[in-house]
Amino acid sequence: MIDAFAPLYRRLPHPARSFAASARGLYLKHWRYGTRTEEEVQGALERDAWTAERWKSWLDEKLAQLLGRAASAVPYYRAWWKRMRPGGKGPSPEILENWPVLRKEAVRENPLAFLAEDRDAGRMFRNRTLGTTGRPLSIYSTRATLVRHYALFEARVRRWHGVSRAEPWAILGGHLVVPRSRKAPPFWVRNKPLNQLALSSYHVSASAAPAYAAELARYAPSHLVTLPSSGALLAAECLEAGIPLPKLAVFSASEVLLDSQRAVLARAFGCAARNTYGMVEMAAAASECAEGSLHAWPDEGLVEILEDDTDAALLPGKSGRLIATGLLNEDMPLIRYDTGDRATLSESPCRCGRRLPVLERVEGRSQDLVVTRDGRRIWYWSPVFYGLPVVQGQIFQESLDSIRARVVTSGPFGEPEKQQLVYRIRLRLGVAAQVSVETVPELPRTAGGRVRPVISLVARGPSVTS
Repeated sequence: MIDAFAPLYRRLPHPARSFAASARGLYLKHWRYGTRTEEEVQGALERDAWTAERWKSWLDEKLAQLLGRAASAVPYYRAWWKRMRPGGKGPSPEILENWPVLRKEAVRENPLAFLAEDRDAGRMFRNRTLGTTGRPLSIYSTRATLVRHYALFEARVRRWHGVSRAEPWAILGGHLVVPRSRKAPPFWVRNKPLNQLALSSYHVSASAAPAYAAELARYAPSHLVTLPSSGALLAAECLEAGIPLPKLAVFSASEVLLDSQRAVLARAFGCAARNTYGMVEMAAAASECAEGSLHAWPDEGLVEILEDDTDAALLPGKSGRLIATGLLNEDMPLIRYDTGDRATLSESPCRCGRRLPVLERVEGRSQDLVVTRDGRRIWYWSPVFYGLPVVQGQIFQESLDSIRARVVTSGPFGEPEKQQLVYRIRLRLGVAAQVSVETVPELPRTAGGRVRPVISLVARGPSVTS
């Protein structure tokens, strides 16, 4: 729960862990929420109904402010533009397309180079993420920025679906909650300032499912924010054992929500599971409406979809790299930031009536790919699991000619299901390869608690282990 104090936290008895979690919750509540929170929430909901023309006018003004501040007050960008405009001549920093695509490694290696010179990092909130690489990336923001960010989440995740942070809620995420070595419940702590029940994603199993279900019933949350892999596994174990779970709204976090996971979550919790997309960097975010469309939040960040090799802009309906320009954090601006994800913009507006852009799909990390012997790179493997009783699935490429699908199942998974999965994988590969299927009780997780949908020893190099 508190990474800096993890060794001490692990040794605490359970009541003390909840106290420590609540102390951390009080600190986070101060940074995330304030007297302007409800005003910001209502402002976001009002913007949902804006016309395209009003959005354009508002975003043009915001973008002009951001680009001007970044070019003049942020060391990394100021140095770049000095090189690009010797003598003040050359491409204009007022045009977004003139800015370079920003690689994540540049921010990871020197985050303070992206901090405006009139800000003191010591007085700002520092958020760190390990992502899938295990290498930390630090993001600095003011309280005002965080309040705006969490107000957008409150508006477009919770309020869209009739719940609120003022109500009890639960989270099944990747943070340390109880030691991984713990064998018996409780596998959770209560965080009173945030009205939160924090559940461990590392202890979900058939034997632990009754305890998780009983604690959720006792706490009676209105909604659950969950890693899809963990939430679907808990749901599947409870369905298999006939253990009832409380009816509550379910929102995904940190991983792409598979259709199979969505189905099992809806069956177990009696409510449609909704997809969300976001990042610590606050460069882009999206949430799913009641019509099932994933709407990007323009007031969080502007989204571009670029071609892999040329950085050329792609039209709606074409899959490419998701590039984002964060509009919230003017003090550590990330401009044309390569999120590492792949996505597709929809060609059609949503029937819900909101004028927010629609992401047809988010395919996951750009590194989640398989390389074929003829040199092609294949992303977006989630569909191979659709319609099968799979709550967690992973494609593991051992060599150019060998693919293994690892699955955690939610029901009978015999030879017909295995052959169907093998057929789909071979169809997607388009070349001859040895394909096998392995059923496992659980899949390995990253340091951030996520399940990688694809592990390729060919694409990632020999340092990656299974």
